[in-house]
Amino acid sequence: MSSKARGLADLGNVYDDGALSNRNLIINGAMQVAQRGTSVTGVTSGGYRTCDRWRVDVGSSDTGAWTVSQASDGPEGFSKSMKVECTTAKTDISADWRYINIQHRFEGQNMTQTKFGTANAESLTVSFWVKSNKVGTYTMELANENAVYRLVLGSALTLSNTFSVNGSGVWEKKTVTVAGDTAHGFSTDNTASLYLLFWFAASPNLSSGSLNTTWSNSTTGRASGSNVNLADTVGNYFQITGVQLEVGDTATPFEHRSYGDELARCQRYYWKKTNINGVGIAQANVSDALFAVDCPVVMRAAPTATALSGGSTDAVVAISGTPSAGGATGLVHSTHATHVFYTMQCSGGTSIARISYNNGTATADAEL
Repeated sequence: MSSKARGLADLGNVYDDGALSNRNLIINGAMQVAQRGTSVTGVTSGGYRTCDRWRVDVGSSDTGAWTVSQASDGPEGFSKSMKVECTTAKTDISADWRYINIQHRFEGQNMTQTKFGTANAESLTVSFWVKSNKVGTYTMELANENAVYRLVLGSALTLSNTFSVNGSGVWEKKTVTVAGDTAHGFSTDNTASLYLLFWFAASPNLSSGSLNTTWSNSTTGRASGSNVNLADTVGNYFQITGVQLEVGDTATPFEHRSYGDELARCQRYYWKKTNINGVGIAQANVSDALFAVDCPVVMRAAPTATALSGGSTDAVVAISGTPSAGGATGLVHSTHATHVFYTMQCSGGTSIARISYNNGTATADAEL
């Protein structure tokens, strides 16, 4: 074999073994990172729960109640999965906006390589592992949430495909390939652009039309009319892991990343810090001392941060006067993509005062 042929063969082997990096556009596809905690009960509305970067969306009409957890269970090669389990059933989902799905949302600037909106728009391939006790048909949807198209068309452009859970309680691998959209591109900034959704139940206003198997803004064709209703029985569950979205029409082996890499990617959108310590300086006769907490990574945008909790304030040190710490310590003053400023109140000082804050806990959220 020639050296060139050998090199091509070796490159092919590397590709087949999944060693090429940055193929997977999903963050936390193996469900390793769960900064918010490992289990949330009584979920009846939309929000990010447990596994980072995965949003659970429950319809505005009653669609039962759910427990969402990071399960220590997965197919071979995966130790974690995301589990959604019904704890209060809803057998009748005929009313509008009775649905449940999970979503992964992407920044537009990360979608440039798809070439959407051009004549060379690439196919996209999604592969994933699922396990459920509810056999039947499910829907996987991709939605172009570019704000421009929402404004012009009145809704997102979506494309949906069905997949089947064939056996109860066993892990099954699924692969879905969809055509690129030559007519509509994604945003090119840090705003929400592409959504990936998995539908577990969908009311007729979302599932009574022909399924959107080409890019369309039909709201009635987002989910299949034969989609299961996971809400119909307490104890029904759906688990998912190993989710990969890649450019092209071929599913490659899952791109495993280290926990540290995945955590840093997740912290662009959300972080939780404990054992926060800071020192604030207040000038003479100024009631507020400020100190900054650095974000672990540059966040997608200035986040919404929580006040510091669970900490303590040290005795005030002053150059002159006898200032004392006020009661409102650790309040958010301002937020930035790189840091969050917190306020500590003091009073009674006649010159520069220093206040220390110890062992606080806070979160910052810049999710899409």
